[in-house]
Amino acid sequence: MEKLKQRIVEDGVVVSDQVLKLDALLNHQVDPQLMMEMGKEFAERFRNEGVTRVVTVESSGISIAFATAYELGVPLIFARRKKTLLAESDMLCERVPSFTKGIVTDIMISREFISENDRILFIDDIIANGDAARGLIKIIQRAGAELVGAGIVVEKAFQLGANAIREQGIRLESLVVITSLEGGKVTFAND
Repeated sequence: MEKLKQRIVEDGVVVSDQVLKLDALLNHQVDPQLMMEMGKEFAERFRNEGVTRVVTVESSGISIAFATAYELGVPLIFARRKKTLLAESDMLCERVPSFTKGIVTDIMISREFISENDRILFIDDIIANGDAARGLIKIIQRAGAELVGAGIVVEKAFQLGANAIREQGIRLESLVVITSLEGGKVTFAND
């Protein structure tokens, strides 16, 4: 997606050789038109997979996952990072580290919203080390649901997450692939 690449170059901030801050378009402020275009792209890529639910992790993945679920006409479920007072006791839970936050959190989905009859599409904003993705995959597997694939907005190919997911035999589609952030410059695959 050339428009997405352009926005990353214009609005992204390279914090280090490992970290790209995308607050202006993805993680703090959201461009609804761009989200809907990305959702449409993911929906087209996975339309023939019989998706019954789109799943993401709160919070940065919600807008793109919503756009994808809307385009596919299926519900969106987001894994919570914090237990609420109203949380059910029957939650599927997995402990995961966060690369950008530098902390370990629990992600949870109620068994009420995911079952062995579901065909799940996982959508997320960025994949770096893939810890959140691996945690969500474990939750989906424990629910007995089938993961049909993962759609990632930004794949950081110089980190191990995307390849680790692919090595599990999971289809992973990225809208843009970044091969380097060295020298404060974003380098995309195929550029």
